Amino acid sequence: MKFYNREAEIAILHENEQQAKRNATFTVLMGRRRVGKTSLVTKAFEDRQYAYLFVSKDSEAVLCGKFQQAIEEQLSIKVYGRLTSFRDFFEVVMRESLQRHFTVVFDEFQNLYKVNPAIFSEIQDLWDRYHRESHINLITMGSIRSLMKRIFEDENEPLYGRPTSKLTLLPFTIEVLKQIFYDHKTNYKNEDFLCLYMLTGGVAKYVELLMDAGCYTKEKMLNYFCRQDSYFLSEGRDLMNQEFGDEGTTYFSILQLIAAGLNRRSDIDGTMQKDMGTFLQNLEKNFNVVSRLKPILAKPNSKTSTYEISDQFLRFWFRFVWPYQSLVERRQLSLLRQNINQHYEQFSGRTLEQYFQQAAMETGHYTSVGNWWDRKGENEIDMIALNEFDHTGIAAEIKRNSRKLSLTELERKVSNLPSTNFGHYNLTLQTLSLEDL
Repeated sequence: MKFYNREAEIAILHENEQQAKRNATFTVLMGRRRVGKTSLVTKAFEDRQYAYLFVSKDSEAVLCGKFQQAIEEQLSIKVYGRLTSFRDFFEVVMRESLQRHFTVVFDEFQNLYKVNPAIFSEIQDLWDRYHRESHINLITMGSIRSLMKRIFEDENEPLYGRPTSKLTLLPFTIEVLKQIFYDHKTNYKNEDFLCLYMLTGGVAKYVELLMDAGCYTKEKMLNYFCRQDSYFLSEGRDLMNQEFGDEGTTYFSILQLIAAGLNRRSDIDGTMQKDMGTFLQNLEKNFNVVSRLKPILAKPNSKTSTYEISDQFLRFWFRFVWPYQSLVERRQLSLLRQNINQHYEQFSGRTLEQYFQQAAMETGHYTSVGNWWDRKGENEIDMIALNEFDHTGIAAEIKRNSRKLSLTELERKVSNLPSTNFGHYNLTLQTLSLEDL
């Protein structure tokens, strides 16, 4: 699959590089695994001089040997003797940057914790000493959000406050995902695109796997997902094990409950037989895996809330793969596939709501987008999108089947919106289905 989009991100990286010719720049590039960080940097600097350094979980001496070879070959930096400590290696780089401009990229930067946690203090010391006269364009990339946040956003950590730029790479937008699908199949069906969105969420690697395999229909995508050699079957576990470490069992159980529809705090605590507040807070704030949903315009301390897995792929994986690991291990994948078929319409119905909510936010016309429901659960509006500046918005009912939509029923629900919150908004009512995707 060819390289798509990322013009804005590439422009930022180029601007930072230009600035580094005058003053050193330190960019932190974050994003979930497989979103395309390495491809972005490779594309951005394809015609420029840079060194790409992957932080593997080797010993410090072995890793520095690899880095030394890389800068000698890629930046023509002459190093006498063998470097065995990161401090010595980084000082060589910083000293060289006093004389000339170049870019150095550290991929999976958070892995330095495994190599030697003291390295971060050494980077701080050398950066503070040299960066004012340096011309280095330093880029650190990482996919484990919790560790990258700890390194750069915890005020007790040595590298807090050192970066000059922070950039988070997100999955493809809906419009880009549509363009990719159109380039591969011009007459695609809405059902097929919804499945692509549901399985990938716009994550570049996942989209590439399906497109390169010629999976342009819902059936082909789901069959590929459930194949014996499928990359996807173990991806969710691999992804989350990187984040959770020793407490993975509890987090996996919570995410399985949320994916199955037990998404209220009371339901989760009751099923787990203990208070899961700390774990839920970590999933939301530190790992960025779940979102806490409240009725739109609800007060910040409102107890009317539910939890939802934010990532489309993980939402699907925890619903249909993780609970049935025994089927995966015994290679009874036809049963796994049958189970997906049985629950597909119900599950993808919520996906369709998320699709339209994301599409509304990506238009740039609305300052907040979400659901609304009352405490009794008698009135629920699938999407409300508001512009707080001109006090306009839309309220929409969303269903897969357009024949089940009722504008009259939506009008009744909208009439129950509390006037204290919504009285100043002029809402346009819409009904949306798979046909409108």
